[in-house]
Amino acid sequence: MTQRGRAGARPGGHPGSRRTRPEAETRTPAVPRVDLTAARARVREVIEPVVATSGYDLEDVHLSRAGRRFVLRVLVDNDGGISLDDVAVISRAISDALDTADEAGGEVLPGEYQLEVGSPGVDRPLTEPRHWRRNTGRLVAVNGLTGRVLSTDDKGVALDVDGKTRELAWAELGSGKVQIEFKRMDEAEFGDVEDDDEEDEGEGEE
Repeated sequence: MTQRGRAGARPGGHPGSRRTRPEAETRTPAVPRVDLTAARARVREVIEPVVATSGYDLEDVHLSRAGRRFVLRVLVDNDGGISLDDVAVISRAISDALDTADEAGGEVLPGEYQLEVGSPGVDRPLTEPRHWRRNTGRLVAVNGLTGRVLSTDDKGVALDVDGKTRELAWAELGSGKVQIEFKRMDEAEFGDVEDDDEEDEGEGEE
């Protein structure tokens, strides 16, 4: 988490002056109004080159307020996935980039912010060719079809739908969604349960 406090002392009254609102001295300053959409765009412009230089794709930037603090959530990914060590390195690079932008005279986020870096989950929609490529072999649903991703190329995606190959061009491909697959109970391996039961029954008979 990066904190950037900017506290300024309010001028007090001069000797003999009359304070009509003494409670104003201890009142918490109002939270400045910030256009979150514009701020998010500024953040993306600053950090996208940094993420790319680190060898990752910037998937999403989400900015919200939590009291007087900003919460900045950044999602990155690449073909090999990311580790906790990668997250730490990218977080530092993003934080340094935001600080450098501030020092250059263009304040990106006023005040304090909390930075959270992670990778998208399996529930994220597949909207870019790289998303489909990274999910080769998975079962997906798209355009009213459910099939397994066989391959991707410059033209589009090849799906195995009920044993038949269906090729869908990028231009006609809608947003896909990875389907969670659970192993059927009758296919699960529980060991030789029946043999164990027979051995237990045999031990009890003398």
